[in-house]
Amino acid sequence: MPVDFPAWDRVYAFFRRWRKQGLAGELHDRLRGRVRTAQGRDREPSAGIIDSQSVKAAASVPAVSRGYDGGKKINGRRRHVITGSLGLLLTVWVTAANVTDRQAARAMLPVLRTRFRKITLVWADGGYTGCLVAWAKEKLQLTLQIVKRSDDMTGFVVLPRRWVVERSLGWLALAPPGA
Repeated sequence: MPVDFPAWDRVYAFFRRWRKQGLAGELHDRLRGRVRTAQGRDREPSAGIIDSQSVKAAASVPAVSRGYDGGKKINGRRRHVITGSLGLLLTVWVTAANVTDRQAARAMLPVLRTRFRKITLVWADGGYTGCLVAWAKEKLQLTLQIVKRSDDMTGFVVLPRRWVVERSLGWLALAPPGA
């Protein structure tokens, strides 16, 4: 804790109380609305971008909350995020690394649709293809548009719309532990 903060247990007591009352989420939502307004946008987004990132888990993380991501060869957890077009977080879900993008999206998209009624379009990568696209359209009236890399691309390429969520995941990776 910074030296000008009260003792850690007092700070944690406030945080716990605010979290229990939903104040941390409300503060986040209000700040996101202000940033969007300052950028000349509506307070509520009309589109989102979904993606995930697998991260290694420390040995102290219980095995029941970890999993193995065979594609990335990582034993740990996966951060699933949906951001708005400015890269600000709309929905976050942390799972074991073996939970697929499609499995997480089936849980996250209904929550997104409930919290943000104006959202009608979500951009995603190829990990979200298949029946999920039709399911989102039929059940949620949500267009899940897949932004794919073309087969002739090699190395790192900035893809339209997807770079925004990739940047947000990068910001999370830079956050200090425990943040």
